[in-house]
Amino acid sequence: MANLNDHMGRPIVAVTGIGVVTSLGVGKADNWAALTSGKSGIHPITRFPVDHLNTRISGMVDFLPSSSQGSSPLTYELAETAAREAVAEAGLDSADFGGPLFLASPPVELDWADRFSLYNSDKQDAGAERLLRVARALKELDIFETTQFGSIADRLADRFGTRGLPITLSTACASGATAIQLGVEAIRRGECDKALSIGADGSATAEALIRFSLLSALSTHNDIPEKASKPFSKDRDGFVLAEGSGALVLESLEAALARGATILGIMRGCGEKADDFHRTRSKPDGSPAIAAVRAALADAGLGEDEIDYVNAHGTSTPENDKMEHLSLSTVFGERIGSMPISSNKSMIGHTLSAAGAVEAAFSLMTMRESVIPPTINYDNPDPAIVLDVVPNKKRNAEVGTVLSNSFGFGGQNTCLVMAREPV
Repeated sequence: MANLNDHMGRPIVAVTGIGVVTSLGVGKADNWAALTSGKSGIHPITRFPVDHLNTRISGMVDFLPSSSQGSSPLTYELAETAAREAVAEAGLDSADFGGPLFLASPPVELDWADRFSLYNSDKQDAGAERLLRVARALKELDIFETTQFGSIADRLADRFGTRGLPITLSTACASGATAIQLGVEAIRRGECDKALSIGADGSATAEALIRFSLLSALSTHNDIPEKASKPFSKDRDGFVLAEGSGALVLESLEAALARGATILGIMRGCGEKADDFHRTRSKPDGSPAIAAVRAALADAGLGEDEIDYVNAHGTSTPENDKMEHLSLSTVFGERIGSMPISSNKSMIGHTLSAAGAVEAAFSLMTMRESVIPPTINYDNPDPAIVLDVVPNKKRNAEVGTVLSNSFGFGGQNTCLVMAREPV
């Protein structure tokens, strides 16, 4: 009989359902096949004009019915699609889930199609004055609801029959991991025996592209899109904007075993640390990222020598990869040169609010399948970053524990530790 409580006496949290959507496809099977074969989902942008833009490539999800309908509808469909897969795998009622919902989603703003529709419906005034006057006179709530941060989670709560007030959060690139952490903590506190944690982001808009370009954060390797994201390489020049979703059904191990569920993995530990240094840059000494990794290990009750693999944040920006190497080498010491560390973002790009959840899903599959996905495009190693990045080809390996890193803008650092089996 497995122990049902962890080293701190808290309920052990198991994963019983996983769902994924990325630019590589819908569902775990298609994504895993593409990811482990080193296939890239990065492609030229066709959703909006890219003339005169420095970056003309992305990992957008262009194959869903809502892909051309704007950020809010697409984020909902991404979340709903991943959650449907996860709940089905868990063997739970997809209309009466019965536990809380934690959703990581991007900040919202009025889509351009809606702005033009509102503006062109009248001739009086000009600019913001006309837009505001027309908006105030609207008699329906459709457009209003797309601008409310909690509206996607409200719809998901109705769709899946979750309990209580759904939580919507945005902690930049750490959001997906934070949504999982909130689910884990709710179960540990005894507030519920299951939770649905989702990270979804369909906000690869023209504005987002331009804003990140102005920060010099995006790759401009447009000619061969699949080669643009090259984490830890010497010639890396920025991340690739992308979309996707990841969903996990979390349950107390006791509840999962009692109903005969298949245990897909264990959420061992969560660690977070805020960084007040800068809105986008990391603190030069890496101390908040280091502290987040150590906090996750401590929460998991594991030592530095008990992590088999690191699913890196690995964005492919010059600074982030350097800071991640600094934090990992500080925590793991000399072992860092030989432990496998790979970046899913080399193939799917940076899915922003969804990244932590998507990468947690892939981390769990890495353990279940005993296959480590590669870091592709690793043709020009950075001599300042000495890591085993599982270059270019997948690796068969027994992986019992994974550390998954999510280091976001605004000093949002969240790390998850997962295990294949209960202790």
